[in-house]
Amino acid sequence: MRKFTLLMSGLLISGLSVFSSNPPDEGMWLPMFVERLNYVDMQKMGLKLTADEIYSINHSSLKDAVVGLSNDPAPGGYFCTGEIVSDQGLLFTNHHCGYDVIQQHSSVEHDYLTDGFWAYNMSEELSNEALTASFLMWMDNVTDSVIPFLSDTMSEGDRRSKVIEIMDRLEKAVAEDGKYNVVVSSFFGGNEYYRFVYQVYEDVRLVGAPPSSIGKFGGDTDNWMWPRHTGDFSIFRVYTAPDGSPAKFSTENIPLKPKYHLPVSLKGIKKDDFAMIWGYPGGTNRYSTSYGVEFSTGTFDPLLIKLFGKSLEIMKEDMDSDKEVNIKYASNYAVIANSWKNFIGQVRGVKKLNVVERKKELEKEFQDWVNADESRIKKYGTLLKDIEASYKGLPEKFSPFIYLAIGLSGIDIIQYSQEFAAYEQQLKEIKENPAAPVETAKALKESAKEHFKNYNAPTDQKLMAGLYAMYAADIPLEQQPDFFKEINSKYKGDFQKFAAEVFEKSIFSSEEKVNVFLDNPSAKKLSKDPAYILGGQVTAKQMEMSGGYRKAQGNLSKYNRLFIAGLREMHPEKVYYPDANSTMRLSYGSIEDYFPADAVHYDYVTYLSGVMEKEDPTNDEFIVSPKLKELYESKDYGRYGQDGKMVVGFLTTNDITGGNSGSPVINGNGELIGLAFDGNWEAMSGDIAFEPELQRTICVDIRYVLFIIDKYAGAKNLIDELTIAK
Repeated sequence: MRKFTLLMSGLLISGLSVFSSNPPDEGMWLPMFVERLNYVDMQKMGLKLTADEIYSINHSSLKDAVVGLSNDPAPGGYFCTGEIVSDQGLLFTNHHCGYDVIQQHSSVEHDYLTDGFWAYNMSEELSNEALTASFLMWMDNVTDSVIPFLSDTMSEGDRRSKVIEIMDRLEKAVAEDGKYNVVVSSFFGGNEYYRFVYQVYEDVRLVGAPPSSIGKFGGDTDNWMWPRHTGDFSIFRVYTAPDGSPAKFSTENIPLKPKYHLPVSLKGIKKDDFAMIWGYPGGTNRYSTSYGVEFSTGTFDPLLIKLFGKSLEIMKEDMDSDKEVNIKYASNYAVIANSWKNFIGQVRGVKKLNVVERKKELEKEFQDWVNADESRIKKYGTLLKDIEASYKGLPEKFSPFIYLAIGLSGIDIIQYSQEFAAYEQQLKEIKENPAAPVETAKALKESAKEHFKNYNAPTDQKLMAGLYAMYAADIPLEQQPDFFKEINSKYKGDFQKFAAEVFEKSIFSSEEKVNVFLDNPSAKKLSKDPAYILGGQVTAKQMEMSGGYRKAQGNLSKYNRLFIAGLREMHPEKVYYPDANSTMRLSYGSIEDYFPADAVHYDYVTYLSGVMEKEDPTNDEFIVSPKLKELYESKDYGRYGQDGKMVVGFLTTNDITGGNSGSPVINGNGELIGLAFDGNWEAMSGDIAFEPELQRTICVDIRYVLFIIDKYAGAKNLIDELTIAK
């Protein structure tokens, strides 16, 4: 299946960071600085813990209960956040964070997406080959080990190479021969560097997940919207070797004995209560210039909206007509749909909230400050003009490059065919090394099982026809790969006919064809495969087109680094927080309502009654299960209800972004009160500019989570593990 997450994070133009004077809710702060920068403000807002109880490297603290989730044994970033909630390694995160894992375990016979999954004892928990959980051991500032070895006279390429060399050395210095996963990350546009030392656990098992009618209630319609009624949670468990060390899956492994786990609160919430969120926010661009914002919302976002929209349209048609296809594509569809709607909201929000105009005001202030001093003129005088010129040249390079990266090479059959490139070379050199292709063939047969498990060739064929036709219509002929000339001549521009022939003749359209080829391989046959040829041509064109785009990005990296350095120099009295970059952060705020428009007021809390009000048996996004309806009608909420009602979700003013999904929402006593899972539609420009009056974090109330586990699923074994503050 096509995965866009890593691609998108790599393509996004680097942004800068925001300073305060900001509201106390703004900022994603590094925990190591909490005592110096944030602690007094947090106390005033209702925090009862000491700074040492929040973050410490000498003894257990809140940070030890927060994990980054990844599909990599040595991750450089995290797709979601989780929290440890028992002394047996039980982990809570969002349903949409576990969605891919739930989908992988699902089939027509065991449809855990539709029906949910619950392990009533540890022997029923399901292992996951790729899922990992990373615990932060410590972080430190290594800026003085990097910056002195760099100079303004270096080219961006030389600077980048030197930084990578130094990072590698700093990481190896504390990795203890692989015991730790160490990541050095750049901050403030490359003006500072910090090192993060993690312990990574590779045996993370699925324990529980509600049916999608609860965990995904509202679907794409309600996504990013308030009021929200989604039970967005799933449950995992971290396992270790018998000695407590990280280990791959084994039946001998035992549940993790964590340094710290979060107690769970049943006390409830009220307006103005303190709320703290921990996690691994993926990326913000808060100090992107007006030119960067205009590029993002005028070129970047609209192109991706168009590409993703077409992909969703094609996938949805097949998913709606076939349950097996729906299961296969559910996870990938959800990822693309989430990004698609996010981009739409960002374009809308930037325009509605006058973000560009506000950026221009800051830039005028900056230029006036520069012009007031000769030394500043020498250093920063043409900086804004240089940034403007760099962005002006980007669109003509960007559109063809993104179309190639997502529209052309993003087709599954194209991506999969390129996994055989090394095998082709081995077949050509079989006389020199006859064993190599034999071993590779075995590995390719194993990987084929995984690939085709979640693959539907007819859907992929439609995606090729649709996206290739869109590319041909939007990109000038002189910028297109040569094979488009053949499509125009041989197929008369009929992309459906072209795609049909590729899939009919390619060995990569089915597992059976792949295995037949691997049983009797031939370098010549592989080299003539139409999908394999396409993949090579698309990759070559992508490399060709990327040169100008990457060069422009390199210039912008330099200019952005200078811009943020200048802003911090202009306001030395202000406290700055760095942009999110998938490193551990905390944010703090309060539980609040908001007023999204004239005469409109949104309360800070939603109830189970709202689920029933939204019920629509004809719409799979708003199905309500009979069991949930029965519990509602009997008001059988147990100890999780409040005044005869069942709270589902609530709002906070915390500053979060993608990657914070699954993050713990913690009260002033350090107790878990909810799981963060979304932002709100009215503040979709929040990754670029924080909107204190509008920006809200949408959370599922922990009492609703426990109600579903206990009353709906009957998984009292999980409730019994928790430390519950009543």
